[in-house]
Amino acid sequence: MTTQLGLRENWRQFSLLVLVNAFVGGMVGLERSILPRLAEQEFHLVARTAILSFIVVFGLTKAVANYYAGAWANKIGRKNLLVIGWLFGLPVPLLLLWAPSWGWVIAANVLLGINQGLAWSSTVVMKIDLVGPKQRGLAMGLNESAGYLAVAATAFASGWLATEYGLRPYPFYLGIGLAVLGLLGSLLVRDTRHHVALEAAQAPAAPAGPPLSFWDVTWRHPNLGSVTQAGLVNNLNDGMVWGLLPLLLASKGFTLTQIGTVAAVYPAVWGLGQLLTGPLADRLCKKDLLFWGMLLQGAVLLAMLFTDTYPVFVLLAALLGAGTALVYPTFLAAVAEYAPLPQRAHSVGIFRFWRDAGYAIGALLTGLLADAFGLGAALAAIGGLTVLSALVIQRRMYCLPGTAEVGPTRSCSRPMSVANHESNRGPGVGFRTSFSVA
Repeated sequence: MTTQLGLRENWRQFSLLVLVNAFVGGMVGLERSILPRLAEQEFHLVARTAILSFIVVFGLTKAVANYYAGAWANKIGRKNLLVIGWLFGLPVPLLLLWAPSWGWVIAANVLLGINQGLAWSSTVVMKIDLVGPKQRGLAMGLNESAGYLAVAATAFASGWLATEYGLRPYPFYLGIGLAVLGLLGSLLVRDTRHHVALEAAQAPAAPAGPPLSFWDVTWRHPNLGSVTQAGLVNNLNDGMVWGLLPLLLASKGFTLTQIGTVAAVYPAVWGLGQLLTGPLADRLCKKDLLFWGMLLQGAVLLAMLFTDTYPVFVLLAALLGAGTALVYPTFLAAVAEYAPLPQRAHSVGIFRFWRDAGYAIGALLTGLLADAFGLGAALAAIGGLTVLSALVIQRRMYCLPGTAEVGPTRSCSRPMSVANHESNRGPGVGFRTSFSVA
């Protein structure tokens, strides 16, 4: 079969990867509406830091798995990495179903973090490989949309099952089906190494330069560093919403079905919205999308401090999902654009390492703040950090030539030349004069 780049040319393989990623997202959605209540009702945990410990271990293991997924993708193959990720995911619903103590839940989330890091990273990189340089934003929009619509669907379904039949066992039967189907789908996937080779052969020659280091992607590169810090803060606030929002709503007297609905609306809008924002990331300046998305998230989190009614929480959850939809496909499309082709998978891994470390940092920080000062203080702190992240994007990022610019960030030309950035960092740290990979 002739290897070609493009979404239309690879639609069968791409569609299969979208389906597999929906199963990946469904594994996380299984926990979003019921695990904090399970901690309180069946394991009698009171301290918020203890309840949120499952998110801490999930975030840490997923972050490490993301990093090594990027490093291993070129060594052992994307498909092999995807299958290995699902092998780690198979025991997760069984551990949650049979857990006699909270330690089993922690162990399940270690495996879930590895599953998410390896499997989701593999589908991300493989879709980028398939579509080529012109449709990365669309590819990431479809990928992340499928994943987070599945998060929403399983969050609602598990909340409904828990309301009708109890917290265990029925919600976790759903997880067993997702894990089996995810593994079977992954076995049908074909590796994309030939597409990477084709893109490398078609890419115009670019000036040679030093490879991007871990710290370049983390912070020193003005665009990659801005994207990385925003990814970390985005998942920091998502970790808070995951762990504390069900408890906040329960304290206001909402039912499990209502809590499940709010928990589902947020990722549903997040998922559906990426069908629009993914293609926008191919057309507009990525700085603009990231700035407005992070600013909207921060404003919504702060607005949650001033409401007690269920309909308003549903509306705010939708707005929070819209803000996240603006940034999520843009993150990955930006990293793919700014990183040189040979370093793409590794750079995506470094970004996803920090992004998903945000889960652990957010759960730990908000748990400590909630225990010491109450849920409101935790919400205010995370909302403020999200607004601050938007300001960092506004200050540090610049648009690449040829991208559209909207809103108050129209003057998003480079703050200084790349050469000046290199000289300011001193010897040993430099970048190519063009960050486009193709």
